[in-house]
Amino acid sequence: MGFDLIHQLQDVAKNGVLAVQTLRNNIMASTVLASTAIMLSSLIVVLMSSGNGNRLGLGWFDYGDRSERAFSIKFFSILACFLVAFLLNVQSIRYYSDASILINVPFKKTSPHQRHQQLRADYVATTGNRGSYFWSLGLRAFYFSLPLFLWIFGPILITHECQ
Repeated sequence: MGFDLIHQLQDVAKNGVLAVQTLRNNIMASTVLASTAIMLSSLIVVLMSSGNGNRLGLGWFDYGDRSERAFSIKFFSILACFLVAFLLNVQSIRYYSDASILINVPFKKTSPHQRHQQLRADYVATTGNRGSYFWSLGLRAFYFSLPLFLWIFGPILITHECQ
């Protein structure tokens, strides 16, 4: 999702609201993902502290390594994945917020020189693109957590899911 803010900044009266609303929607999406990641991280910590898989109701599925160490590695991997997703989404919020502030700076009043106006528009577009990049990485961390979650149930379920 790239930003074409250079063209939007050239006609602020026409496209200014659209650009700010787009950034606001992206901030909201990143906020929901970051909140979900930190909530799931808390849930994983609770599951880690509750003990082995038999206490989790996973005793009916007896394939794979069921030791305490294996469960600790599995839960820690999922926890790390969610924490990375949280941090990437927070970075995304940071860049989107910066872009939404920068986009509201009056375009014509920053400098009378065309070169300075072009540099400013490029900087705002780069900031928005960085926000999109971190949002994409945060979403990929969520996608990567699904196979890690299925790994808890053993090798048969994860190999069946990947086929």
